[in-house]
Amino acid sequence: MHWQTRRFRLDLSRPLVMGIVNVTPDSFSDGGRHDDRRAAIAHCERLLAEGADILDIGGESTRPGAPKVDAEGEWARIAEVLTAAVTMGVPVSVDTYKPEVMRRALDAGADVINDVQALQLPGALAAVVGSGAGVCLMHMRGEPASMMDLAVYDDVVAEVQGFLAQRAQAAQAAGLPAECIALDPGYGFAKTAEHNLRLLAGQQQLKALGYPLLVGWSRKRTLGDITGRPVGERLPASLAAALRAVSAGANVVRVHDVAATVDALKVWAAVDAAKMPPSAQEGSAR
Repeated sequence: MHWQTRRFRLDLSRPLVMGIVNVTPDSFSDGGRHDDRRAAIAHCERLLAEGADILDIGGESTRPGAPKVDAEGEWARIAEVLTAAVTMGVPVSVDTYKPEVMRRALDAGADVINDVQALQLPGALAAVVGSGAGVCLMHMRGEPASMMDLAVYDDVVAEVQGFLAQRAQAAQAAGLPAECIALDPGYGFAKTAEHNLRLLAGQQQLKALGYPLLVGWSRKRTLGDITGRPVGERLPASLAAALRAVSAGANVVRVHDVAATVDALKVWAAVDAAKMPPSAQEGSAR
């Protein structure tokens, strides 16, 4: 399987690591740490040194209850960081749901638009169709400020699957090639801890849609609910969730802690390789 982005055709024969670059003062995990543009650019470089395959730059927090930021303010936060990141030799994703920011980001060289609203806002599909960019369509209900009021499901796996199928079909009908589309179940977005766990347990069902899966469990509240740990102490839980997601078909994991995740995936891959007969390993190496 491959994911076509603007400048890169990504080989998904192994799980890829997307490093998070929050250029915001109020993100739930690292708000304010990279709000300064120079600090954010340095963070991009550090994530790449740790082994990130993709950078994901965001200028507005989407944590539950987060306040809105207008398009001008969001773009002002990320513009210089994006300009620097696209020179670093890896695909660069911009985490936004605003069509105006999408257009500016694509003009500045972004490879992927990562949209928590799954290109539902008026003008969003038009902003990306014809650009050659990859997209990630995520499941969420409502908006960050109100989404937890909508966390009601009869069958969370089936309902998320149905939504993602509909949005992928809408994107293709608008002219977006299927190979450019990845899907995100939206762990933590309009979902309780129980919903998140049920969705992860049934995540393999989403693979039946035929698109790459991008997932984000890093430092999420559900991990704190399970372990009792605050945000800054959720690395072991984040690694466990990432590995469980990969075992259930995730192709890209979106994380804060790149170095630790890369190491965990190396061990995972080594165990998988050891299961293969020697002849298959030789063929794979060739």
